[in-house]
Amino acid sequence: MEQQTGAGAVLAGRYRLVEPIGRGGMGKVWRAHDELLHRTVAVKELTAGLYVAQADRDVLHARTQKEARAAARIQHPAVVTVHDVLEHDDRPWIVMEYIDGPSLAEAAKSAGRIEPREAARIGLHVLGALRAAHAVGVLHRDVKPGNVLLAKDGRVLLTDFGIAAIEGDSSITRTGELVGSIDYLAPERVTGGAPDPASDLWSLGATLYTAVEARSPFRRTSPISSLQAVVNDEPPALRQSGALGPVITALLRKDPAQRPSAVEAERMLLEAMEGREPKAAQAYVPTRAVSPDELAPAQPQRPQRAVPVQEYAPVQEYAPTAALPEPPAPANRARGRVKRAAAVALVAALLGGGGVFGVLKYTGDDGKDGERTSAGAPDTPVGGADAKDGGAETVPDGFTEVTDPEGFTLFVPDGWKRQMDGNQIDYTADNGRHFIRIAAGKPAFENPYMHLLDLEKQLRLRTDYKRQKLNPNTFRDQTKAALWDFTWTEKGTHAGPRRAIEQMYVAPNGTEYAVYMSGPAADWTTTRAQFDTVLSGWLPAGEH
Repeated sequence: MEQQTGAGAVLAGRYRLVEPIGRGGMGKVWRAHDELLHRTVAVKELTAGLYVAQADRDVLHARTQKEARAAARIQHPAVVTVHDVLEHDDRPWIVMEYIDGPSLAEAAKSAGRIEPREAARIGLHVLGALRAAHAVGVLHRDVKPGNVLLAKDGRVLLTDFGIAAIEGDSSITRTGELVGSIDYLAPERVTGGAPDPASDLWSLGATLYTAVEARSPFRRTSPISSLQAVVNDEPPALRQSGALGPVITALLRKDPAQRPSAVEAERMLLEAMEGREPKAAQAYVPTRAVSPDELAPAQPQRPQRAVPVQEYAPVQEYAPTAALPEPPAPANRARGRVKRAAAVALVAALLGGGGVFGVLKYTGDDGKDGERTSAGAPDTPVGGADAKDGGAETVPDGFTEVTDPEGFTLFVPDGWKRQMDGNQIDYTADNGRHFIRIAAGKPAFENPYMHLLDLEKQLRLRTDYKRQKLNPNTFRDQTKAALWDFTWTEKGTHAGPRRAIEQMYVAPNGTEYAVYMSGPAADWTTTRAQFDTVLSGWLPAGEH
């Protein structure tokens, strides 16, 4: 096994390591002395490959070489210069320009926050670096406060192109792998889309938000909840951003097509730096009239369904912070509000598991659905004559009726317990090897069948997904319904062939509900029978 090189070591006969000055998931950065040119340099040591298999080490080494090539292609004063790339201890090292000053993350933490006009100035320099990179076909893919360096002479520099994507270069990222710092990933990247220049601009917006508000807009208590916040949640209201606020809001639009271009963003940042609120930014800030219906208790948002987890190679350390407390629900509303579930690409290696999942979050839901649900046999329509008086009359043997703290009721197999990771709520007896999940929201498609077809398209891009069944059906006398049954091979804690089933339907009140259940493919006969029983006992919040 290779040994880590310590202070005092000399690399390539000229670079003497002095002291470590930074550390991340991929490696360590040293302050070093170039004994040939008598100057101080920064040397990046790849430490992530020391204790992994040779195949993984080869990938990490290739990434380091790619970082050097990416940075070398960019000629811009706001990009840290790469001086040299060398081999030492059978691994690559990058020799870079030494920046005497803190990162933006360190500066914001030390000062409490960055003043808006100064943050706008910093943003202009970073944007200039990104424009130069994009012009030569390089995407940064990990813009965040820790990668923005503030030199004591006033310069602002963007560093760490370690996961940059170079147009036309061969890929050294595994299929389905999600790389980047979790709460600064653009939504389209989290949900499996290809990164583009707009993705880097979104990350710049999140970086500027953190600078002026002294907190990351989407960091939550766990990686899974941070990812779903990126996809689902709008950032908390800006309170200390001054004229920079509308620019940040524009950059953080979920849809990349609705974000300003780099040229427009540059103009906006220049105005904000001068203390003038950019009028052009208002065109990117969503505004809408409030209808009388919206003054009533909130309806659930759009659900998205279970999506396989992507394999993840951590490139930066994740340091979760405490979640901000949510305001309590009004006393006149029923408990158990189901918010839309995010189709989130997740970090299997980081979580020690993974697979198919639908992430649950809870918010306003009137719970006005007037019927329980019941399921029929796998190949037959559901509901009808057997679905009497709102569902099962008694709790079946081997099951327990549970009223969840969030308000809904369901039958779960004996011994299954509620389990929560961040905002995700499951019922399981074996830490997710077998589990039940429920979500609800406003329909986002013409009917559930179209919704599931869209989700299926996403799955095909990420796994060895195989459809067993996907067809419209009748559920509780509702014709807007569909049943989805599929298999895939999971990696991680519960590795192996798995199978899942989901019933989705639109209730008379217009709410789209979905019940999902998953387990090992070998247990399918039991899981399928349990699924029917689970559905027979399910009741939305507010219908007790």
